Amino acid sequence: MGKIIAVANQKGGVGKSTTVVNLAAYLGSRDFKVLCVDSDPQGNATTGFGVKKRTVKASTYDVLTGKIRVQDAIIHTDFKNVSIIPATEDLAGCEIELINFENRVNRLKMQLLTCKLDYDYIFIDCPPALGTITINSLVACDSVIVPMLAEFYALEGLSQLVNTIKIVKNNYNPSLEIEGILFTMFDGRLNVANDVVAEVEKYFPGKVFSTKIPRNVRVSEAPSHGKPVMYYDKASKGTESYELLGHELLGEEQQILEKKKRKGFFSFKKSGGKENH
Repeated sequence: MGKIIAVANQKGGVGKSTTVVNLAAYLGSRDFKVLCVDSDPQGNATTGFGVKKRTVKASTYDVLTGKIRVQDAIIHTDFKNVSIIPATEDLAGCEIELINFENRVNRLKMQLLTCKLDYDYIFIDCPPALGTITINSLVACDSVIVPMLAEFYALEGLSQLVNTIKIVKNNYNPSLEIEGILFTMFDGRLNVANDVVAEVEKYFPGKVFSTKIPRNVRVSEAPSHGKPVMYYDKASKGTESYELLGHELLGEEQQILEKKKRKGFFSFKKSGGKENH
């Protein structure tokens, strides 16, 4: 049975869509069957896989409102083993429409249960808000990846999200867990970045990914070409960082150690040391 992972943070610009696109692409390249659910009205994950929104006939909006079955909204991307339920601008009005539906927080869960067995991983790209669509995603998923920036303002947002996760866990989804907190656009040369990481690790021991995603030009450029970074530039630091994240998600500690030793890869040590270059 597939594992459903929501990628959530109510703050925008922290790399949610980038994480979904690149982590899904890596797992697909490893022969895992992956489905991405774009539940952000901006549709960045949809664009990141090269799907033209004007050609989309069915979207996450249609799935949430029950107009179609989830299977009828799935599009196979050009990338190995990766499919997507795309988002269009119609999703922007979905929050208001869902108010009138019964079981409005369970609608995505009920749809995904009908296809969960078909995939190894299902990633949900959440919108930058703690509204009904994000609640639907948290109710539907098994765990949450929280991308965040290593900035002090981000700590406040993390606290709000964790509180929401607790409420959903207590009321709707008792098995919900934090898969991991992922630092993105990370610059380990900055003292403030390392201080924020240490603070988060203090309050969430064992929940912070050792892999940190560095700022990388190739990662930023890839969406404009409609490609995950590994298909845009296989040799880039961005590609390597998402490969490391994939290893970590899969629990492949030996592969992580070997890759870091071979590449001298950028990573923050949990003991509080500086990153390796």
